[in-house]
Amino acid sequence: MEKHVVVIYPHPDDESFGAAGTISKFRKEGVPVTYLCGTLGEMGRNMGSPIFANRETLPKLRKKELVEACKILDIDLRLLGYRDKTIEYEDKQEVARHIKGVLEEINPSLVITHYPNYAVHPDHNALGAATIEAVGMMDADTRPTVWAQAISHNFEKVLGEPDICIDMTDNFDEKMKAIVAHQSQASGIIKAFYGDTEESRDLKEAAIERLGKERFYIWDYPKSD
Repeated sequence: MEKHVVVIYPHPDDESFGAAGTISKFRKEGVPVTYLCGTLGEMGRNMGSPIFANRETLPKLRKKELVEACKILDIDLRLLGYRDKTIEYEDKQEVARHIKGVLEEINPSLVITHYPNYAVHPDHNALGAATIEAVGMMDADTRPTVWAQAISHNFEKVLGEPDICIDMTDNFDEKMKAIVAHQSQASGIIKAFYGDTEESRDLKEAAIERLGKERFYIWDYPKSD
């Protein structure tokens, strides 16, 4: 059983869309989980229709939604303090040292992050790369295992079948509760899931097909001499 799990993604809602099922599994086993969120998603394009936020209010709103999602998932939250859509321009070594310091404080047995170059968004790729670098800087005998999540459309063709597959089809509503907390970003999917029409039921089945499995690669660090 894991001692402590740390999830490191760049945006509010990444934890819910990407790993809520895995997080729920660990929490049911009594394993502590901490989410290190890189940014507040302040550059997100979804301002609502009608508009419910602007550039000044959006980060406050998304932080409130993130706090609520973490309550639903029963996990601790720490904000890393970077700016949305700029992580790729940060010094990777500095970000890695920052993350390393937090990880050494928490002392997890498992870290979950994005797989660099196969995570679509530049923030995903950059923070995933910095996280993997951070763990690689730790003592090889005590460093945590890293699960890296690839989400690009072609990742399996290049990387092969993922090592870990968490199937949560039977518990999908639990994941949806966390997703729903991010109302500003998930309003469309919320309507799709909770409408009582043939179209909404079809959309729900499609979403379960897409989001019902959370898959990860175990990062292979070179063996030291």
